[in-house]
Amino acid sequence: MPTHLLYLHGFRSSPRSAKARCMADWVARHRPELHWHCPALPPSPAQALRDISAWLDARAPERCAVMGSSLGGFYAHWLACAHNLPAVLINPAVHPARDLASHIGLHPAWHDATQQVFFEAGFVDELARLEASLGPHRPPSLALIATGDEVLDWREMRQRHGQGSHLLLQGSDHGLAEFELLLPWVTRFLRLSDPAGLPPWDNSMHVCSV
Repeated sequence: MPTHLLYLHGFRSSPRSAKARCMADWVARHRPELHWHCPALPPSPAQALRDISAWLDARAPERCAVMGSSLGGFYAHWLACAHNLPAVLINPAVHPARDLASHIGLHPAWHDATQQVFFEAGFVDELARLEASLGPHRPPSLALIATGDEVLDWREMRQRHGQGSHLLLQGSDHGLAEFELLLPWVTRFLRLSDPAGLPPWDNSMHVCSV
């Protein structure tokens, strides 16, 4: 059972994202002894992973778990493979170097219109190097994949992460508006809650556990 839970937000997002706040609220209500860490990530992917790796190195990685959404889902997968961490991946980016190559420049932050994010051309190269340098571990992961994702291709997500436990939602969106409804499965996977009494799946959901 983890004692530390790390949550990584996506591109232009922040710790104020709806999913991060939802998960933080669940931890506060149900597992207040769990150490929750949801940092504001720098625009540089290499710097973001250096910062998080340093945070992990200062703790016992075997007692940590990681969650991430979109670009944060790619980071979570990279860190899980490097540090052997269980991971929950929410509509995770699969080829971020390709997908973000057209986003070089200045962008408004999603949750604060007064803040801006500058994505440099060199950051695409950083992502390409990260994609090519996954660590040796293949720890258990749970991928939450929405077929209605308007930003990323759900087929690529399933191809990359469908060999592990995954939940395929028919429809939904990139932000995974139904995230709160999926908390029973997320927390069970992370060994944070009792699996007894889980609500049934409906026809819009599919789960595969291996």
